[in-house]
Amino acid sequence: MMKKTFLTIATAAFAATTWAQTPQLRADNIDEVLQAMTLREKATLLVGELAANQNAQGTQIGNTERYIPGAAGNTYAIPRLGIPPTVMADGPAGLRIYTKRNYDSHTYYCTGFPIGTSLAAIWDADVVSKVTAAMGNEVLKYGVDVILAPGNNIHRNPLCGRNFEYFSEDPVLSGNIAAAYINGIQSNGVGTSLKHYAFNNQETRRLGTDARVSQRAAREIYLKPFEIAVKKSQPWTVMSSYNKVNGEYTNSRRDLLTDILRNEWGFQGIVVTDWGGFFDATKCIGSGNDLVQPGSPDFINQIIEAVESGKLSEKDVDTSVRRMLEYIVKTPRFNQYKFDSRPDLKAHAQLVREAAADGTVLLKNDGGVLPFKDVKNIALFGCGAYRLIAGGTGSGDVNKAYIVSLVEGLRNGGFQLDENVVSEYTEYLKKYDESMWKLEWWQRNPVAPEFIPEALVDAAGNNDVAVITFQRQSGEGRDRLAADFDLDADDRDLLVKVADAFHKAGKKVVVVLNVGGAIETASWKDIPDAILLPWQCGQEIGHSIADMLAGKTAPSGHLPMTFPIRLTDHASTANFPLDSPDIGGWGDNHTDRKNIDYTEYEEGIYVGYRWFDRQGMEVSYPFGYGLTYTTFAFDGLQLALQKGEKPADDVVEVTVNVKNIGSAAGKQTAQVYVKAPKGSIMDKPEQELKGFAKTRLLKPGESQLLTIRISAKDLASFNERKSAWVVDAGTYTFRVGDSSRNILCEGTLKMRKQQETISNSL
Repeated sequence: MMKKTFLTIATAAFAATTWAQTPQLRADNIDEVLQAMTLREKATLLVGELAANQNAQGTQIGNTERYIPGAAGNTYAIPRLGIPPTVMADGPAGLRIYTKRNYDSHTYYCTGFPIGTSLAAIWDADVVSKVTAAMGNEVLKYGVDVILAPGNNIHRNPLCGRNFEYFSEDPVLSGNIAAAYINGIQSNGVGTSLKHYAFNNQETRRLGTDARVSQRAAREIYLKPFEIAVKKSQPWTVMSSYNKVNGEYTNSRRDLLTDILRNEWGFQGIVVTDWGGFFDATKCIGSGNDLVQPGSPDFINQIIEAVESGKLSEKDVDTSVRRMLEYIVKTPRFNQYKFDSRPDLKAHAQLVREAAADGTVLLKNDGGVLPFKDVKNIALFGCGAYRLIAGGTGSGDVNKAYIVSLVEGLRNGGFQLDENVVSEYTEYLKKYDESMWKLEWWQRNPVAPEFIPEALVDAAGNNDVAVITFQRQSGEGRDRLAADFDLDADDRDLLVKVADAFHKAGKKVVVVLNVGGAIETASWKDIPDAILLPWQCGQEIGHSIADMLAGKTAPSGHLPMTFPIRLTDHASTANFPLDSPDIGGWGDNHTDRKNIDYTEYEEGIYVGYRWFDRQGMEVSYPFGYGLTYTTFAFDGLQLALQKGEKPADDVVEVTVNVKNIGSAAGKQTAQVYVKAPKGSIMDKPEQELKGFAKTRLLKPGESQLLTIRISAKDLASFNERKSAWVVDAGTYTFRVGDSSRNILCEGTLKMRKQQETISNSL
C-alpha cells in the first residue's frame, strides 16, 4: 500500500514538473509554443469545437453553452500550453446570443442596431464607426472575442435574401463603410469577421452554387470592397463563403485566400470557413483557410492523416497554427478581461435612435409636407406601423428586448392617433395571431383590415394627415421572390383609397418604407405627398421615425443602391434564381441547373448604376439619391494632384464647398464620380464612384469645405490579358454631385503616363 502511494505521489510530482517546463502561451513566445505542440494539438487548434448539446432557444452550433450560450462557435482550449478557447458570435446588426441561460434568472439582451443597408445609406465613416463602437462594446462586455460581421458582398440583384446585411451595389461605398464598421468594433479590443469572401450574391443553393465570373468583374466589383476594407481596417478574421467561384469552393482557393488576400492586400489575420459548409479540411488548410467551423473530430483526423501521408505539408499547418496563436493572444479571453455582461443598453438604444436619421432617405417631399407643421392628429395605416421590422432574419437577427412600434413612437412624440383606425388594426392582428397562421418570412402577411369608404372619409375628416407603412422582410437561406419587389394589389388598393379620401379633404399622405433593400416605387410614387425610407434601422425604429416626422431630427441618408423602374431592368435579373421556392439554402446533388447550381455573371462589371448609365436607362431613384429638409449649393471645386514617390502613390485631392442655402439645419453628402479615358481598356463605365464625404450638421447659411482624397491607383481598370491594374494616360473628368444623376460641378485632370501594376487572377 505504501509503495503504491509513493508511486502515485511521484507520478504527480513528475507531471507537475513537466507541466511547469512546458511553455505557456504569451504574445512573445508564439514560436516556442508552436514547437512544443504535437501534431494533434496543431490540428485541433485549426478546427472548431462541435456542439455537445442543444439549448432550449435553438441548436447550439458551437460548443459555447459553457462559455457564452447562443454564440456561434468557439475554438478548442489546449490547457497544457496555456491556450484558452475563443468565442465567436453572429452579427452584423448587433451581437446574437441567447437571452436566457440555465439556472440564471437574468436576461441577456443585446441592442438591435441598424441593418447594413441603413448604415451604408449614412455615407459617413465617422458616424458608422461611432455606431459600431457601441456594438463592439457589447461584444466585449458579454465575453465574446469575435463578432461574425460585417457582410460586404455586392448587391448584384435586388432579390438577394441577404442584401439587408450587405452595404451597396458599389464597391467603393461598400468597402469604406465596411472599414468604418470594422474600425468601430475593433476599437474595443475585440475582433470582426469580414464576410462572405466572396461572391455570395444569392441564397438559393448557397452551399453549392457556382458563381461564374470574369476576372475583371471579380477584381473591379466583387473583390474590391473586401480589398478596401482589409487595407483600411485589418479585420481580425475573414470568413470564406459557402459557394464556389469558377468551379471551386472559395475555402479551397489558394489564389483567393493566399495570393490575393494575404500576399497582395496584406491581410494579417485568420481565415475561417462559414459554418457547416462543404469543404475538405486538408484543402482548406493548404489553401490558407486557417479555421474550419464548427468542425468535428473527423476534420482533426483528416488533417493529421494528410500530414502523415504527405498530402498536406506540416509547414502549411504550422503557418495556420501560428496565425491562430497570433489571433488568440489579442483576444479579451486570453488577456483575462473580466466581462460583466452589463453593457449600457439604454445609452446604446439612444445612439441607435439618433443615428437612424443619418441613414434614412427622404425620397419625396412635395410642398415641404415633412417635417410636420401644425399636425396633431394622425391616421396610421398598414400593419407594418403596428409591428415594425427592426432587422432581417437568420443569423443577422438580434435577440433584443423590444422593438418600438410607430404607434408607440408617435404617441411618445406627442401626436394623437385615430383610435378607430388603431382599434381596427389591433383587432385584426389579434385575430391573425389567434388563427395560428404561421407564415415564413417570404410569405406575405395580408395588408388588411378592409376599410369601408365611409370609414376613410371619417378618418380624413378627423385627422390632419395619413401615414401608411409598407414593409418587406428578408433573411438568410432564401432569396426574395419576384413578386416581393412590386407593391402588391392589397398595398396599392390601400394607398389609392386612403390617398383619395385624404386628398379630397385637402389632407396630406405620407408613406413610410420599412424595407431592407430596393422595391418598386415608379408606379405609385406620384400618389403620396412624401415618401420616407428609414429601412430597418434598429430596435428604436418607431421613435426614430416619429422624431423625423416631427422635425426633431432630419433625414440625411442617400441611396446605396439604384431603385429601378422594373426588376427586369437590372442586367443581372436574367441570371438570378427568380422564384425558386423549392430550392433552399443547403443545396443538393444537382450540378446543372442554371441560376441555381451555377450562375453566369454575364453582365460583367455592369452592376447597378454602371448598367443603367451605360444603357441610358431611366430609373425610379438613382444611386446616391436623397433629399433632406433643406437645400444645399456646391461651388469652388478644385482638383490637385499630390505627387508620391512613384506614380502609383500619387493622390488626387478633390475639394468642394458645400453651403446650406435653405431654412433648416441639415447634412449633405458630396459624391465624386470619375469618367476615365478609354485608353488601353476600351470598355469602361460612363462614370464610377471614387470617393465621398459628408458635412457636419450645417445651420442655414453655414458652409463646410470638404476634401476627398482619391489614390491614383484607384482610377485603374483591370486588364485581364495582362492580369494587371492599369491607369491609362489621358483626361479624367471628376464629377461632384449629391447623386449619380445630379452632378453639380465638374473638373478635369490629366494623367500623362500609363501605369501598370501586375496582379493576381482567380
